[in-house]
Amino acid sequence: MHLLEREIYLAALNSGFAALAKGSGCIALVSGEAGIGKTALIQEFTAERRQAARVYWGGCEALFTPHPLAPLHDIARQAGGGLPALIASATNRDLIFHATIDHLVRGLKATIVVFEDVHWADEATLDLIKFLGRRMQHLPVMLIISYRDDEVGMHHPLRSVIGDLPVALLTRLSLASLSESAVQTMAQRVGREAADLCKVTGGNPFFVTEALAVAAHEVPATVRDAVLARISRLSESARRVANLAALAPGKLERWLLDAILPPDACDVEECLAAGMVARDNAIAFRHELARHAVEESLALPVRQHLHARILAALQAHAPAAMPTARLVHHADRAGDSVAVLRFAPIAADEALNLCAHRQVAAHLTTALAHASTLGAEEKALLLDRLSYECYLTGQISEAVSATESSLALWQAAGNPYKEGDCLRWLSRLTWFTADKAAADRYAAMAVALLEPLKPGRELAMAYSNLSQLHMLADEPQEALIAGDKALALAHTLGDAEIESHALNNVGTAKLAAQDLSGLADLERSLALALAGGFEEHAARAYSNMSTSAARARDFTRARHYFEAGIAYCEERDLYAWARYMTASRAETLLAQGEWDAAAEAAELISQDIKIAAVARIPALVVLARVRLRRGDPGVSTALDEAAELAFASGEVQRIAPVVAARAEAAWIEGTLVDSLDEIRRGYTMTCKISDSWMQGELAFWLWRAGRLTEATEQIARPWALQIAGDWQGAAASWEAINCPYERALALAECESESAVRTALQIFESLGAAPMAGVTRRKLRERGVRNIPRGSHERTKQNPHQLTRRQLQVLSLLAEGCRNAEIAGRLFLSEKTIDHHVSAVLEKLQVRSRGEAAAVANRLGLGGSSKLIQATKH
Repeated sequence: MHLLEREIYLAALNSGFAALAKGSGCIALVSGEAGIGKTALIQEFTAERRQAARVYWGGCEALFTPHPLAPLHDIARQAGGGLPALIASATNRDLIFHATIDHLVRGLKATIVVFEDVHWADEATLDLIKFLGRRMQHLPVMLIISYRDDEVGMHHPLRSVIGDLPVALLTRLSLASLSESAVQTMAQRVGREAADLCKVTGGNPFFVTEALAVAAHEVPATVRDAVLARISRLSESARRVANLAALAPGKLERWLLDAILPPDACDVEECLAAGMVARDNAIAFRHELARHAVEESLALPVRQHLHARILAALQAHAPAAMPTARLVHHADRAGDSVAVLRFAPIAADEALNLCAHRQVAAHLTTALAHASTLGAEEKALLLDRLSYECYLTGQISEAVSATESSLALWQAAGNPYKEGDCLRWLSRLTWFTADKAAADRYAAMAVALLEPLKPGRELAMAYSNLSQLHMLADEPQEALIAGDKALALAHTLGDAEIESHALNNVGTAKLAAQDLSGLADLERSLALALAGGFEEHAARAYSNMSTSAARARDFTRARHYFEAGIAYCEERDLYAWARYMTASRAETLLAQGEWDAAAEAAELISQDIKIAAVARIPALVVLARVRLRRGDPGVSTALDEAAELAFASGEVQRIAPVVAARAEAAWIEGTLVDSLDEIRRGYTMTCKISDSWMQGELAFWLWRAGRLTEATEQIARPWALQIAGDWQGAAASWEAINCPYERALALAECESESAVRTALQIFESLGAAPMAGVTRRKLRERGVRNIPRGSHERTKQNPHQLTRRQLQVLSLLAEGCRNAEIAGRLFLSEKTIDHHVSAVLEKLQVRSRGEAAAVANRLGLGGSSKLIQATKH
């Protein structure tokens, strides 16, 4: 049947498919609310293309814990060859991903690959999408991804995946609701009056279809009412079939139906007539909303009984080939604790093999919900494992809770080794929350408990953890002492993992003390971690190598390690480490004048409510400094939160950047003297460590305030030159390491008119409106004429000094979009859009969105196509 009001979306898909003939792949994102017709659209498109292309279709299931790579298993069965066996037997995810590419490009025929309902996707599937997306340009493949945009919030992992897809190959299709005219046409097809149908259903095609399927005299208030009304008309035996199918996310295979409830052929026909569908020798509800409605209508005892029967049939059929995650789902729903405890750890292992750490944690959580029959040690081991997986995925509060429960069990069991290990681990976790006092206390407790015992792995890790805390606190000598103890034990034990962990701390501590041999220790630590598959230690090595390089202003080396480290972590779902390095990389981007990229990375981190404090602090500082330098609002809010977290951490590397940013803000506001006490405290702290850059920046602010007459020999050269009044030399030093804003600040202080003009040009290119204004005034005061109003193209077309993101927001405001819609279009949170809208109104000096839209039209930003839902970005 012809789809109504979907012509522009089909045209966009056809346009993307046409690109395959030119040897380039394409990606289509099909989004919209549940029931909006995403599947119907894709089915219509692919049906027309089956003669010209292979079509593979994989769906993500609404299991409580998704089965890793579930869509790929669907696709493998359709592709045939050796792919199904390879996927079933492989434990190496890279091998699976590359084999998938090989099968997709077989022969000369173009290929369409559909990943449906990706809002339910597991981490491994999301990584596969990212893997394919990065290679799509050279593949004759069209990748179609559907998802519910109303279920993909700011913190949903799909957002970062979409952000990594190649923009040039991307087409976004955000499906709109049907118009009143279209709803009326649907009603006329079945001989019904539309009446208030459009108002009741909101133009949602699925809701309209369900409403039209029930008695004509009543329009149901909800889709649940419509679905249940349709099911109620079935015979009792057919209704049993529908109820059973409602408990199987995705579909109910015919063999499974026959094993549990052998139906008459007419029972299945009745179900199909009532709106269910048949596919792949299985039956399913046409829409997940309908399945949920029927599932939730069943009494709990009935649901548990049917889940138990499904579980028994799945186990009897082919347990070796059955996805264990599916067994866990039905065992949990059946309340079968024995089965859960049997299968959940296995499912966790399978997920771990695919680096799907979130699924590992979810399966372990399910197991622990059924762990009342386990002994204390068995339960404690599950909790220990859960804590580590939560840590890897950035769920720090959950990790702390699990370890605290485990600690109590090990104490009760009288196992001092495990007790000490839990204390050491709590030290690590509380450091992530920026609670230095707690981290130090737990570390000392662990060493004190373990030292009197026979030396073993637990004590070695306790020493290494102590070394790590000293290294993070910029106490290199103490870090080396504890690190050497850990290394000695690691060598005695022959434990490469502990050696890797300890070398990481020792190497970073050496670099902090200006001992460059630390880099070799870090390289050795990374090599051991990669060879041994110690993912966390590899992530730490990448992190410490990149941040050490960034602190030394060796930006080329820092970028290399950031790129390699973030890619490594993202491919393995090491969320916490990827975010930590992303926040640190934002500092590098800020320093090198890439403010848009820095702000967007920092915004991503700062909006994540689960992010660790140690990653949140630098993100907030970057966000505040970009806003400050561009003249945007929200500076003090970000800095106040950063200061609270930084001072709680007790670490100079967190505190000094916050103090410097607050000093810069005070200087621009003309209140630098009011911040002297804080700057002095920060400067005193930096004088106790070997970081010449941190010390130099705070020394400079003291000098600016007239409280420092000359620089110490320890501070970095550009700062020392500025304090000495050699602004030209300082500018050259900043230019040598590609720090354009600092270079411009130095040039603006020079006597040379050409130097000040160069400063103005740099400020304009960066969008640094406040300093550009100050510099123009300085030139006017010197009697300089012909001062350029702005040579940068963006400034010419953008007299209000809007940032790139603010221009995007203004353009959408001109279309009449509300904040929620703008947030969806730009993949930002609504709170972030609120901030951008306020900034736009302030910069435009207007009072309303309507006035802003009028300005946008004058700037030529208004009137963009209403078909933006189906345009390439």
